Amino acid sequence: MMTSTPGPTMLLATDLDGTFLAGDAGDRRQLYRLLANHPGIHTAWVTGRGLETVLPLLSDPLLPRPDYVVCDVGATVIATNDMQPLQPLQSDIESRWPGEQVVVEGMSGFEPMVRQDVPQQRRCSYYCQPGELASMRLAIEAQASLLSCDVLYSADRYLDILPRDTNKGSTLLALTELLGIAPANVLVAGDTLNDLSMFGVGFRGVCVAESEPALLAATDQLPQVLHAQSPGCGGILEAIRHFGMVDEAIDVPDLEGSIGKADLVMVYHRLPYEEKFVQDKVVRQPHSSPNGIIPSLLSFFGDGHPGSWVAWSVAGAEGESFKVHTAVDAARYPLLTAARVPLSKEQVDVFYKRFSKEAFWPIINTFWERARFVESDWQVFKQVNRLFAEATAAEAAPGATVWLHDYNLWMVPSTLRELRPDLNIAFFHHTHFPTGDIFNIIPWRREILGSLLACDYIGFQIPRHVENFVDTLRGAAPVEVVSRVSCAPRFLTYGCCVGLESMPTEVRAQGRSIRLGAHPISTDVEKIEGLLAMPAVRKHVAAIREEIGARKLVLSIERLDYGKGILEKLRAFELLLEREPDLRGEVTLVVVCVPAAREMTVYRELQAEIEQSVGRINGRLSRLDWTPVRFFARALPFDSVIAHYAAADVMWITPLRDGMNLVAKEFVATQGLTNGKGVLVLSEFAGAAAELKGALLTNPHDSEEMVSTLRLALTMGEAERDDRQRTLFDIVRHYDLSRWGHDFLHAARGTETADSPEAVAA
Repeated sequence: MMTSTPGPTMLLATDLDGTFLAGDAGDRRQLYRLLANHPGIHTAWVTGRGLETVLPLLSDPLLPRPDYVVCDVGATVIATNDMQPLQPLQSDIESRWPGEQVVVEGMSGFEPMVRQDVPQQRRCSYYCQPGELASMRLAIEAQASLLSCDVLYSADRYLDILPRDTNKGSTLLALTELLGIAPANVLVAGDTLNDLSMFGVGFRGVCVAESEPALLAATDQLPQVLHAQSPGCGGILEAIRHFGMVDEAIDVPDLEGSIGKADLVMVYHRLPYEEKFVQDKVVRQPHSSPNGIIPSLLSFFGDGHPGSWVAWSVAGAEGESFKVHTAVDAARYPLLTAARVPLSKEQVDVFYKRFSKEAFWPIINTFWERARFVESDWQVFKQVNRLFAEATAAEAAPGATVWLHDYNLWMVPSTLRELRPDLNIAFFHHTHFPTGDIFNIIPWRREILGSLLACDYIGFQIPRHVENFVDTLRGAAPVEVVSRVSCAPRFLTYGCCVGLESMPTEVRAQGRSIRLGAHPISTDVEKIEGLLAMPAVRKHVAAIREEIGARKLVLSIERLDYGKGILEKLRAFELLLEREPDLRGEVTLVVVCVPAAREMTVYRELQAEIEQSVGRINGRLSRLDWTPVRFFARALPFDSVIAHYAAADVMWITPLRDGMNLVAKEFVATQGLTNGKGVLVLSEFAGAAAELKGALLTNPHDSEEMVSTLRLALTMGEAERDDRQRTLFDIVRHYDLSRWGHDFLHAARGTETADSPEAVAA
């Protein structure tokens, strides 16, 4: 039983293709904002599409969500609040439908007709060659009558067999009667003869410009129908004004005051400096983290062009004097401004430390059973993303390039496109991107994909992630792959599980073209070279080697995360020592495990398991002069990390899934700069495996292979170690962090360089 609610000021019942989805971009934006912001206007999409092809539009963040959907030319009625059939309307239509197979069999004698291969319910759609339909119309109608069905024609070559007395107009009339909406409060909009039935039941209507001549002719004498001068949404706006159906102004809000001066806007979760609070005062200093991406991104702002860096900062920590805009480095980047998005501590905890890590991170890395979805957290995530979008819109100059970073900002593109349609929006996904069957577990997958489709360019680490993204899109919306390129020789094709023969570089979906690319992030080779030149680092390397002695040093440096394969690595090492007693006392595994933030409680159990495994191995196999595993549950300074890279004989990197893995590239760079011959053992599930030819690839899910690959690394001859290392170093040295950034930005702006992934692959 329906509860009584106040009726709307107006119900807009509109066709989609050629009407609600058409017209000038400014008119579309104006109408969509009106519908999204005016509480008195309800909307019904009345379309010939099947429900399946309407679903992607319902998830498009750029479109205002309708209250009702009448699709299948009137045969399907859905209330979008719960996406269930609207009763008793749907049951009434269903009762008049003889059934799909009955209709198909009954119409099988009309050979020139071919059934359309489009999603449909309670109707059967056909087409034939122009001119053939006229001679068959009487026979088709007679056969349909025997089936208790009606026939609806369109464009002299299409026809639908529908339940008797079912069309757009009859269903819309029944809907308004059910809802208690007066006919004077209804405006219908269309552009083809398929929409004629909506105009014939007494509602006010508008035939938008460029409508089918047959529709214009059929409605020419109807006094309540306006023939608009503007196409699509512009025509609907004309009709709203013409009939005076809403009192409020429907002009687009003035955004000029929000437009900034930055030609390039970097949107990242971290500020380009560290903030520390000393006696209630903010102290800003360069990042101490070894993450080299920030200096690389900063390098784009040293060319004299105005720029902004948008990132969050905790509001309230500095009292009432929170400053949105701060200088970054007045001497080196005089035209760069940091635009701080003020977030409460609770927002930070939910948005970044809890929801992103507990809902999205497990899905991204294919550990779906660990994912935890909380609707209230999703609302906070969207709220924070909107704050980022609003801050970005306020910073960007007309036509500026906006570079968004990673999954924490998935929902920024859609809001940003709404606020600033003039911007060139580029997005780089730093992590792995899963296949569609994994990504689709996310309850809000359609909204996320709809937001990403608002971008102009999306970059991923490797071609496999690009392919996974397109695979995911195919399950959510009709997608056309416009272009593809070969992945070789830049990337491995069949040499590892993340290899791929070719990748898509442009797709068309939901009326937009989105360019795609693979951009493996790299390391700052010059920074590593500078550290290796420091006497203190060289001394540290010698000290490590002296402590290890003649033993082989196997090194593992990972963040504490279940996706890094740390437990699998420890089990394989224990198995190797059990099977190869001669290696006991001859090899030491050093495991550096960087702990997670205290708020990320999801990792506490994992750390306990790792510590128990280390204790078990050392308890069983240690000698007085030898400890098999040295475990450090802390972050090491980057110069110490480099010293360990230089001292290691084997770098053992075994993530179960990883977007790239910069540790592998840092090790390669260090060994190359010191003429080392260390062996890189790398999981074939790391993105770096598709790029680092010369690594020994291993499957971390297969303990037997893990053991045999590590054994091979420990016993490999000097000549092969040297060959592999030189191959690896050539790759890392050429495709360094600076080249990654420039290649991405050139691709995002449509000015690919000769070294861009697309150019190299082609």
